[in-house]
Amino acid sequence: MQDSRQHFDKSISKKDNIDLRQIFETYIRHWKWLLLGLFISIGLAFLYLKFTTYQYEVYASILINDEETGDGSYSELSVFQDLGLLGVPKTTIDTEMGVLKSRTLMERVVKDLKLNFSYYEKEDFRTKEIYKDEVPFRVNILLKDSLVYQLRTQFTVRIDSDSQFSLIDESTSTIKKGTFGERVIYEFGEIIITPKDFGKMKHGQDIIVEIRPVEDVAVAYAVRLKIEADNGKSKLLIISLQDPVALKAEEILDNLVNYYNESANEYKRQIAKNADEFIKNRINDISIELASYDQGVETYKIDNKLSNMESETGIILSSNAAIETQIIDLTSKLKLVDYISDFMDSNTDNLIPANLGMVDDITSNNAKNYNMLLLERNRLSTGANAENPVIINLNEQLARLKTGILQSLNNYKSSLQITLREARMQEGRLSSKIYDAPKEEREMKDIQRQQQIYETLYLYLLQKREENSISLAGTAPIAKVIDSAYGIKRPVSPKKMIVLIAAGLLGLLIPTFIIFVTSIFDNKVHSLEDLESLIEIPILGDIPKSKAKNKVVISKLARTSIAESFRLLRTNIDHVLSTTNTGQKVIFITSTIRGEGKTFVATNLATTYALLNKKVLLIGTDLRRPNVAASLGVKQELGLSHYLSSPDIKIEDVILKIKDSNLDVIDAGVVAPNPSELLTSERFDQIMSYAKEHYEYVIVDTSPVHVVTDTLLISHFADIFVYVVRANFLDERLLKIPQKLNANNRLPRISLLLNGTNPKNAISNYGYGESKSKK
Repeated sequence: MQDSRQHFDKSISKKDNIDLRQIFETYIRHWKWLLLGLFISIGLAFLYLKFTTYQYEVYASILINDEETGDGSYSELSVFQDLGLLGVPKTTIDTEMGVLKSRTLMERVVKDLKLNFSYYEKEDFRTKEIYKDEVPFRVNILLKDSLVYQLRTQFTVRIDSDSQFSLIDESTSTIKKGTFGERVIYEFGEIIITPKDFGKMKHGQDIIVEIRPVEDVAVAYAVRLKIEADNGKSKLLIISLQDPVALKAEEILDNLVNYYNESANEYKRQIAKNADEFIKNRINDISIELASYDQGVETYKIDNKLSNMESETGIILSSNAAIETQIIDLTSKLKLVDYISDFMDSNTDNLIPANLGMVDDITSNNAKNYNMLLLERNRLSTGANAENPVIINLNEQLARLKTGILQSLNNYKSSLQITLREARMQEGRLSSKIYDAPKEEREMKDIQRQQQIYETLYLYLLQKREENSISLAGTAPIAKVIDSAYGIKRPVSPKKMIVLIAAGLLGLLIPTFIIFVTSIFDNKVHSLEDLESLIEIPILGDIPKSKAKNKVVISKLARTSIAESFRLLRTNIDHVLSTTNTGQKVIFITSTIRGEGKTFVATNLATTYALLNKKVLLIGTDLRRPNVAASLGVKQELGLSHYLSSPDIKIEDVILKIKDSNLDVIDAGVVAPNPSELLTSERFDQIMSYAKEHYEYVIVDTSPVHVVTDTLLISHFADIFVYVVRANFLDERLLKIPQKLNANNRLPRISLLLNGTNPKNAISNYGYGESKSKK
């Protein structure tokens, strides 16, 4: 309970004020729903784990080998890759992964393992797939493979005995009897079922046989197949597959790798055969061409009388080079002779160049002697004149030597000219031979060039034929198996711990979400905190919700929380009324709408005051729905409506005294057609005057203020208004009605009372449990 208050904080909407503690307490209050959701979700998780089909994952690892061709490319021309003329793209890891996941390759696996036939055995409430040795019989369909590969059907084989079985069509519920090993005509053709092991055949066992198109099965497995490269770009591929039967998944992966290698080898062998055929045809064609060019070389040499053109041409060129060197030397010497002659004619007193190495020895010696005499004369001339006999003698000698030198030069020049003419004639003869040689050589080289081309190509093709023969003889697998298919013994799906954790979280989240959504759309008043935050009117306290069938919950010895709450309510009301001057206390009890417990509060409050030996009068003024007498468990023939409508009835006639109590009651009586007019009459004033005169406390149960105006018409008689608000019932938006009435002073001394709160909250507030009252 709360003491009356004179001052309040400004109203704050609970939608704008987030109180984490209040939110937490809201969810804690619904712990039963949270626990129920947790139990249900965990239970469903266990059922799911029990009846679901477990998936097992199988792994295999292979190493892609592309070293045979050098670049991993395979084509009819891959044998000629060394020519550098073919731009065949390299095989990539992504390409090989795509080949492994191809539908065509998977179809070969499905056909080989007969995966289009699936067998299931009913086990408890689920259907379990069985495989290989677990299947006690074989199903053979007498149709063409092409038709079987496209067949889609399902039927059940029931083992009746070691020799008999029944075919059950689930769709039509038809049963056809058959004998193991004999033909049975079914809707799509004839079937022969043969047992594998009589020891594994259980009489009465039902095995479901499902046949699906090979293409559909291959696509389904290809989609589920996972291929990843180790470390991103590595040639090591990790292949994985999930399936309810681990053995079947292992065989699928092993066969997939085998068919992958076999397919690649078949392709390479076909390439080698095509290349071999191509090489043989070209060798035959080139042999003919090569023989033709060999014959052409022979004929040309005979026609042109050539034995060894290269050696003869070499000799001619060597001789011609020697002649050219000789001509150059002779020409240089002639020029030197002309230079010396011109020099001696124009320079009489200068020394003659000697030791040039390009004239004869006599001329060189005369030149040396001439230079010596010239030097001697020039030396003597510095000390003697030109008439000196010595000088004259030297001049004469010099003149004779010069004449001899010039004559020798002329003779030497003539000799050089003769030799030069002969050399040039010989050069002319050699040049004519050289000029004829290029034409013959060119023609011969043209023939030999074609011959060499065909010869080289012929030898190259012979080499490639041998290489291709070796390749055709032995082909290494493109995929090297590192780890054959192996599986983990524990199922990978579903994972028990993850399922249980997810179920637990879901079991908590669903009720939490429901509570959250409910709280969002919940506009009811639940607690004193809600009431305090929504309205600025003093609050007297709260009354816990009563589970008792009796409407009167207060007695002299009662120690329940609801009894204590009414005692505290009485105390708080007296505290509010302590400021009034009159000795009588008129307490009006009202509410916003019907059903908020105002009559319950009025009857128990009146009883509470009566327990204090106070004279109390309880008046029911709700003339539209009389309920006071029924709440007290008494009957009253005449009530307030009788008195107000009949002048002959006295006040004492409508007052009912409760036995062994200080409580008197005036019930509302019968439903009146004009309650508003009756309550505003003088006779109601007389009743109020009589009540104040003869009773210490007058408790008036009034009509709801939101429904009718009756309460407002008589509100001036009240010393205090106890405005009942029922928890978890009243829409908080209706609190604007008492707020407005209080602001306009329509209800004197209005105070709120929260009715029907959680009893546990009352226990915490008052410290009393739900003990039985003692009478």
